[in-house]
Amino acid sequence: MTADPATRVSALRIGVISDTHGLLRAEAIAFLQGCDHILHGGDIGGLEILEQLADLAPVSAVRGNNDTQAWAASLPHTRLLQLAAVRIHVIHDLGKLSIDPCAAAVQIIVSGHSHQPCVRERGGVIYLNPGSAGPRRFKLPISIAEVRIAGSVITPRLVQLCTPAR
Repeated sequence: MTADPATRVSALRIGVISDTHGLLRAEAIAFLQGCDHILHGGDIGGLEILEQLADLAPVSAVRGNNDTQAWAASLPHTRLLQLAAVRIHVIHDLGKLSIDPCAAAVQIIVSGHSHQPCVRERGGVIYLNPGSAGPRRFKLPISIAEVRIAGSVITPRLVQLCTPAR
């Protein structure tokens, strides 16, 4: 049975990346192709990273604790966005979260900093850390994420970009 085209809901695909630290891997660029929007959770490492991402889709980024150079001065420490019908709060260090997501009607909190990929739901809010897409840190995976939004359905997904040897 074919759905009535008038009732189909097109999905919004949001790419989520963090902790690139000046390295935008070819695997990350390939994964982010076709995104409607890209969120960067900080520790970007240089304006050229944001420029390369902007070639793929509109970018909303926050400043990480290592983004201390002049190019990063205009980046906010936090960002509140509405994409489709979903409110998203982006912050580099989740430990510095100063809002009550429920009171602010935020459905997704995106963070970075720890380099540890994680998706969890708490109190009706999705907490998403895509992990690090930049240089490997310790034995943590190189990873990225996406969020698909179709109507009121929010589907986050973590993806490991390359094998531990790299």
